[in-house]
Amino acid sequence: MLIRLNKQDVLSRLKASGVVAIFRAESSDGLIEVAEALTKGGVEFVEITMTVPDALKLIQQAVEVLGDKLVIGAGTVLDAATARAAIQVGAGYIISPAVRPAVIEVCRQQEIACMPGAMTPTEVLEAWELGGDVIKIFPANVAGPQFFKDLKGPYPQIELMPTGAVNRETAPHYIKAGACAVGVGGELVSKSLIAARDFDRISQNAADLIRVVKQAREHMRTGT
Repeated sequence: MLIRLNKQDVLSRLKASGVVAIFRAESSDGLIEVAEALTKGGVEFVEITMTVPDALKLIQQAVEVLGDKLVIGAGTVLDAATARAAIQVGAGYIISPAVRPAVIEVCRQQEIACMPGAMTPTEVLEAWELGGDVIKIFPANVAGPQFFKDLKGPYPQIELMPTGAVNRETAPHYIKAGACAVGVGGELVSKSLIAARDFDRISQNAADLIRVVKQAREHMRTGT
């Protein structure tokens, strides 16, 4: 029987960790090995997108195999039925690329962390008012870190997370601009690394990203 994760624990752990690794691939091969490699590098959150073949099955398998080493979430969730199915197989959080009120409502009813996608100030506010816990700014590379800083001016109470072309160079700038975490895909788990089964490199990529996020937060805390 799958154990339901506490929503507030998930959100607290996300903010403490600061990194969500996004698994988006044309095949499900190697997912568990990739996830284990990410944990070795210090990553605690993995998002399995619904574009991956057999995504729901993979989420369930990852939850059963990895336990509390990782918090497994479902990404690219576009409708309420998919959200319910993902939660049923153990997803600890739901991520969408856009504001989907029905998806947010399912998460509210099930008390599951919800991270809807938004781009404009209007969408960000709408997603938050509907019940989004962390608003994913996507695609973040269109506006960049300065956009986050601008958004946090009128919206200091809204937690924001960039996704889209985030890497080791840009991640610290997003954190310093007010992001509570960053969503990172190819920088951590590129298709070429998965194909080569280079899990050591994936672990190193994860460790490098975790390090720069921690350094950015320390800079914010100390001002040095």
